[in-house]
Amino acid sequence: MDTEDSSSRVAAFYRGRCVLLTGATGFVGKALLEKLLRSCPDVQAVFCLIRPKHGKDVDARFRDFAKNSVFNRVCSEQPGALEKLRLVAGDVLKPNLGLSEADLELLRREVSVVFHTAATVRFNEPLQVALEMNTLGARRVIKVCKQMPLLKAFVHTSTAYSNADKLEVLEKVYEPIVDPDTLIQFVKSMPNEIIQGIESTVIGAHPNTYTFTKALAEVIVQREASELPTAIVRPSIVTAAMSEPQEGWIDNTSGITGIVMEVSRGTIRSVLCNKQLTVDLIPVDLVVNTLLVAAADLQSRENNEIRVYNCTSGTLNPLQWEQLREFSVKAGREVPSKYVQWYPGCTFRINYLMHRLNQIFLHFLPACVLDLGMKLQGLKPMMVKICQKTMRSANAGEFFATHQWNFAASLMEKLAAHQTELDRKLFPVNVRTINWEQYINTYVIGIRKFILKDDMSSLNRARSRLKKLYWGQRIAQCVAIFVFVLFILK
Repeated sequence: MDTEDSSSRVAAFYRGRCVLLTGATGFVGKALLEKLLRSCPDVQAVFCLIRPKHGKDVDARFRDFAKNSVFNRVCSEQPGALEKLRLVAGDVLKPNLGLSEADLELLRREVSVVFHTAATVRFNEPLQVALEMNTLGARRVIKVCKQMPLLKAFVHTSTAYSNADKLEVLEKVYEPIVDPDTLIQFVKSMPNEIIQGIESTVIGAHPNTYTFTKALAEVIVQREASELPTAIVRPSIVTAAMSEPQEGWIDNTSGITGIVMEVSRGTIRSVLCNKQLTVDLIPVDLVVNTLLVAAADLQSRENNEIRVYNCTSGTLNPLQWEQLREFSVKAGREVPSKYVQWYPGCTFRINYLMHRLNQIFLHFLPACVLDLGMKLQGLKPMMVKICQKTMRSANAGEFFATHQWNFAASLMEKLAAHQTELDRKLFPVNVRTINWEQYINTYVIGIRKFILKDDMSSLNRARSRLKKLYWGQRIAQCVAIFVFVLFILK
């Protein structure tokens, strides 16, 4: 076997290097940090930009951060790996990232790889806030990168939906509908009330301020980072880990995760979407591998090209919304959580009126009844709040559930094709290998374990509860049919 083919070019790239990571406390950031420490054991140090929060300084936040279960595997396989972490106080909202002069000088002198993953991913963020974090945040990171003489790679994490206003998305940065600097100056000069009033006009065909400001950030990167070894990675809908750091690992209920969780618990009975369209999911470990491999691959870049990777699955290995529903319901029935509320069963429909009626009668009213029962037992009612949160999450994603994009993926395929045999095992990026039914089952189990904190020891009790819910549903259906027939006969 060829020596080069049996070695890891990716791990070799990080050997002896110092890496700067923004957004380390986010979902992708945590997974990236863990993978870097575990699979690139010779990395010299990883500097994580952390801002003091909730009255806690950086040291206190580090102690909390290091306890996160995401690091269980790396601590087991690479004892002492967390000693390579260097937390620096900073903020992407501030000039020079809010770094002290000493920390800035340290980063200038030591860092040769930068991953920018910090962002606000809230769809309903006010335009001013999203611009500061997503667009100007990228500019501030680039300014610091330009002060690093050893820099070999700058990887900006964007989103595949930065071009949500286009149905065909190529691997390039598109010209914006408005110049970023013109808009930034305009927003700074106007009262917040006026900006809020014209926000929908400003973002145009974009569904929200998140995708809009991420598109502007890409333009900033193209204009201001072309002299740097730069790549842009655009993940689609980032979901639970396929295998790393642990199967099904997930740390939030944002977006599609909340929907999958509630479908599997039986609380969501209707979702507004076109079930024949593709839902573009990408497991977080494939995103992380793409970031790491893309940085290493920048050594072969030509001229000042900025490589853009559409880190998506829909083109190469499509999954339909109807399949997602089917697999989620199946997993919810096979590996139910003890927190299952009703027998899993859900319909994905495109009819808006029917969907809203189902939301009222199958979501909101049952939640009210359950809360009433909890009140009568002296318990704190919570089901209406959970229902409202889930409905808000589902409503925010309706645009993505009723549209489909064709993401070009030739560079992603090249990235996979050029890997050594060992790197394909250590840093897999090939989405064609995903078996969606198996993955959704892993996803549901991950939600059960990491979100609901319900380990598999409760499975037998949960199955017993599910059986009761099944017969309860059947009895309720029979009663409803009986009442309906009586009504018709009268």
